[in-house]
This record gives sequence, C-alpha cells and structure tokens, in this order.
Amino acid sequence: MKLAVLGGGGFRVPLVYGALLRDTAKPRVEEVVLYDVSEERLTAIRHVLDQLAAGHDDPPRVVTTTDLDTALRDAAFVFSAIRVGGLAGRTADERVALDLGLLGQETTGPGGIAFGLRTIPVAVRVAERVAALAPRAWVINFTNPAGMITEAMRGVLGDRVVGICDSPIGLVRRAAAALGLDPALVSPDYVGLNHLGWLRGLTYQGRDVLPGLLADDAALRQVEEARIFGGDWVRTLGALPNEYLYYYYFTRESVAALGAGHTRGESLLEQQDRFYATVRERPDDALSAWGRARRERDATYMAETRDSTDAGERDAADLEAGGYEGIALALMAAIARGESSTMILNVRNGSAVPGLPAEAVVEIPCVVTGAEVQPLATRPLPGRFLGLAQQVKAVEQTAIEAALSGSARMAVEAFALHPLVDSVGTARRLLDGYRARIPELAAVFSGSA
Repeated sequence: MKLAVLGGGGFRVPLVYGALLRDTAKPRVEEVVLYDVSEERLTAIRHVLDQLAAGHDDPPRVVTTTDLDTALRDAAFVFSAIRVGGLAGRTADERVALDLGLLGQETTGPGGIAFGLRTIPVAVRVAERVAALAPRAWVINFTNPAGMITEAMRGVLGDRVVGICDSPIGLVRRAAAALGLDPALVSPDYVGLNHLGWLRGLTYQGRDVLPGLLADDAALRQVEEARIFGGDWVRTLGALPNEYLYYYYFTRESVAALGAGHTRGESLLEQQDRFYATVRERPDDALSAWGRARRERDATYMAETRDSTDAGERDAADLEAGGYEGIALALMAAIARGESSTMILNVRNGSAVPGLPAEAVVEIPCVVTGAEVQPLATRPLPGRFLGLAQQVKAVEQTAIEAALSGSARMAVEAFALHPLVDSVGTARRLLDGYRARIPELAAVFSGSA
C-alpha cells in the first residue's frame, strides 16, 4: 500500500513512520510519500526517518516530493497534517487575540477560527485532488481545527475523510488507569466536538464506573484533567471534560496564563527552528536532535494550564503511550484489514448526537468495520453541554462558508458568534489584525467587512 503524508516535513512525521516500522501485519504500507511545500523540512525529516529505519528489515520506502499530485496519485491512504502559514501563522493566531484581551490559542476561540479560515480553501483543494487522483483513498485528517477541516473536506470526499484527535483517547486511558482498569476493556460514553467534549460514562463489565471515580478524591487526582479543572468542578459537571474545555470554564485564568510569557506557538517555533538548523548543519545527528526536541515538546504541552492550576508534570507513562500516530495507524489497519475496532473519531453526525445538525462533524465513538465507519448513537446531551456545542458548531459552519466564499462579512460573523469573543467590534478588529499579520488569510479575505 502507498501512504501519502501531507505536511511530510512536519515534526511529528517520525512518530507515524516509527509506528509503521513496528507494524508487520499484512497488508502493510510499503511506500510512504512525504509531501511538503518546504524542501528543507522534507530533507531534515528524511534524515530522521532514514536513521529510524536503520537496522530494520524491509522498512517502508520513503519518497519526498513538493508536488501534491505526485504524492497523491494512487495512494491507498492519505494522512493530512498541513499547517497553512506555518508556525509563524500560529504565533499570529495567538498574539492577535491576546493583544485584544482574548484567549490566544491554536484551535479554541479566535485563533482556531483564524487557523480554519486560511486552511479550509487549501484543504478543500487537497480533497479535490484526492478525488481526481486517488478516488478510492481514505483521508485521515490530523489538520487542526480537526472537526472544522474534516467537515469542509467532507463536502468533496464524503465518508472517505475521517478526523482524528488524541485528546479523547488520552482522557479515557487516564480515567481507566486511575481505576486500575485496562483501557482496552472499557467502553467510553464520550460525546462532543473536536476539543470540546465530555466523558460522561465509562462502562466496565456492564457497569458505569465513572461515578465511582468522580467520588474518589485519591483516584481522581491521578487524572490530569481532574487536577486541571479541580475535583469539585468535575463533580459539579458529572463528567470529565476534554482538557481544552478549560479555556471555556476558566477563560480569565487562561488568558492571564497564556499572555504571561511566550505563547505555545512562539515556544514551538524556537524549538523547531533549533531542530531544523541542527539537522541542516549536522545531518548525522538528525534522530538524536529530533528525540531531544520531541521530549521538550511533549513535556511542555499545555504547560501554562498545568502551572496555573498546580496540576503538576505530565505523567511519564502517559507520554510514552503515544497519540495521533497510534490512532491513525489503528484506523488505517481496521479499514485495510477488515478488522472491527471501536474508536473515538470525527465523523458526520447523522442522528448520533441529538440537537446537532445531521451534516455536522462530531467527535464520538465509532465502529470501524473494513470499508465503513459507523458512528454510535449517544444519549442526549444536557442543556449545559448541548448549548455550548451548538454555538461552537454554528461558528465552525459559518467559518467554513466564509472561507469557501471569501466573504469578510461572514468571517466577522464567525468571530462574533464565538462565546469567547465579547463584541462585534472586537470581531472586526480580530479580522483586521489577522489579515495584517497572516498573508495566507489576507489572500482569502481581500474585501471589506
């Protein structure tokens, strides 16, 4: 099989290739084609992959290209992990919002809208090329904001595009471990949107064990999300929230923490600049340099939130458990080999989540059986959860329409509708600020609002 990785010069690509090296079942990926707009980044990651493959028998061969059609032609699977505007764009996403006293974050709030607005036209063009050159391929979307981008690509590819995120499975894994249970043996009642969901139940041997976890202070302290939100608040909710909901429930604290020093984007830009410079100067050290940078990246993930809540360091076992790459490979294996599997994915809602549009992409448990990904029906969300999900989904769908039409007026509407933006005037200033700092976004919205 041929796997095309879009954003192939990206920092996390070695995680995917490492998982492929460990996968020996048939059919297996024989060729990995890395596509990126940066030849330098492709070269650096190619050095890392070559060193990862050393000593392995018959590793998947690696091809690099800056031509999208070459990457896509005849691919069986496409992993899309593009970052339109690069990390420089991410730093602008964060800083423009923070400068206006709003949340500055990559996927949540104004920054997530800005990221989506400039990414959607590119993602849809990618979907069109997939449809033309690899019509039987499955697209597994890593690109953030994952729900919004997956929904936009569905307009071209339908059910053959699925979004993934490692936050829900990480939450389930941590909750199960706190109860001394094997995560593979529990069934999660998880429902929401990407980066906006709740674990409302955890079934083990026919019994919901989540209430017992919520009532046990010692066990609850083992769950990172509970330490971040506080035991009293998760008990008030009656659920364990996705970590990104901290930005909604503790907005003032989040803005203060994010604006206190370097943003996450600024820190990652410095880390990755050092990594790529090291590989450029000493290509033989590529793998060790990548390993150092990866450990630093993982350890500092959402560090400002953990610091401001005294949640402590990330659990070492949790870091070793892996993330996106494991979910993507499990999904690909289930489809390619016809192995039935249940996993939390970003898919079309249909009637699975009452109260959300049928065409909306939601993040819920699904059964994957060969060539079908079937969402599982969920219990209705209570109003305190459903209202937030409905409002944010309306923002996402407005942003998709704005990006595809190039309407600056609709872009302002998307910003203004978001619950973390406090006025229409602020929404207009956001769009002006993003257009001034991000050329890729300015190119989409050249007209007046």
